[in-house]
Amino acid sequence: MTDITIQKTDGDLASTSLKVTVPVARLEAAETKAVAFYAKRARLPGFRPGKAPVAVVRKRFEDSIRQAVLEEVVRESWEQARTAEGLKPIADPGVRNLKFEAGSPLEFEFVVAVKPELALGRTGGFTLTRRVAPVDEAAVDEQVERLRDRKASWLPVEGQKPAPGQMVRVEVAPIEDGTVGEASPYNLVLGQNQAIPALEEKVMTLLPGETTEAEVRFPDDHPDASRRGQVRQVRITLHEVKRQELPALDDAFAREVGDFETLAALREAIRADLGQEAVRQADADVRSQLVNELVAANEVPAPESLVHRFLHAYAEMYGIPHDQLHAFEERFHGMAEAQVKRDLVLDAVIEREKLQATEAEVDARVAELARARNTEPGALYGQLQKAGRLQELERAISEEKAFAFLLSQSTVVEATN
Repeated sequence: MTDITIQKTDGDLASTSLKVTVPVARLEAAETKAVAFYAKRARLPGFRPGKAPVAVVRKRFEDSIRQAVLEEVVRESWEQARTAEGLKPIADPGVRNLKFEAGSPLEFEFVVAVKPELALGRTGGFTLTRRVAPVDEAAVDEQVERLRDRKASWLPVEGQKPAPGQMVRVEVAPIEDGTVGEASPYNLVLGQNQAIPALEEKVMTLLPGETTEAEVRFPDDHPDASRRGQVRQVRITLHEVKRQELPALDDAFAREVGDFETLAALREAIRADLGQEAVRQADADVRSQLVNELVAANEVPAPESLVHRFLHAYAEMYGIPHDQLHAFEERFHGMAEAQVKRDLVLDAVIEREKLQATEAEVDARVAELARARNTEPGALYGQLQKAGRLQELERAISEEKAFAFLLSQSTVVEATN
């Protein structure tokens, strides 16, 4: 019995919406089957197993029968839709706008994510510029100062009001309708945007041990949109002030940081690391240029369904509250579009040129990572598999192969700095 009707209602390169209508006769057949199933297995008081009247079975298992009917016809509808529409789904379909009322046809929509098929035209002949940024002494100095910050000591300051750059230990309690709420402790370094500016300003008017009550206003660009521009009454208590004491820049500092005999050796190691990072960044820039050229040359689209899925996944990963979701999506929509286009064009290259990572390549990469971590390849493989990260590794290898193939067809010009 296949009187189920399926009609495509919407879609783009990466999604399809299908309206499904299941006639009453098909629902009744599924219900009869479900009732028979429960009647055969039901154990009801006053009746021998399998002998309970159908009406009693229907009433006793009404919800379960309804669910069984729904599951059967949705499953059948999906099989029919996938075959009739020639779908290549990349995930289980979603069901929305469900209407399931007694005596009426069942109506709902399938929302199906499908694998976009992209026909590539031009994949080579591009001219790309590779520029390795020089490492200057200012960059080395900046890294040295970061190391000094990590090794710094924090010493108590007595009888002085705190200043920017100093660490304070404070308690802040909300005041509502004249009632002081529970205080929350904070340790923060002033001037590093660890608290709203209005609160820091009030803290810097206090001596250790002092308390004050004040109004503080949240800035208009506060990350939490619900607090922007709001004014709160708070009680602030300053308990402790500390100043930072940086270690001297000498050979002893270098030995404390790592396996370096002299400060000059430390600086040279930092310079080498920065140089390697500059090379990695230059290579990444070349790949970015190449992707942009590919996208433009092949007019790669960014299906809104994929953009939405990308944004939703990132919002979920970073715990974006529901009331901030719209602002988040607006802010990062362009970035999501670029990422979707990148993935689509690389997927097309990988598939067309058969550049998928092989089992041997994955094993070799796992062995390489295991050596770097001083562990057994089998153990690392199991960890990656358990964490669901083997697919990420396969993707990385496939993309490396794709970029190697693509770069062999284009010209990379080394820029002079």
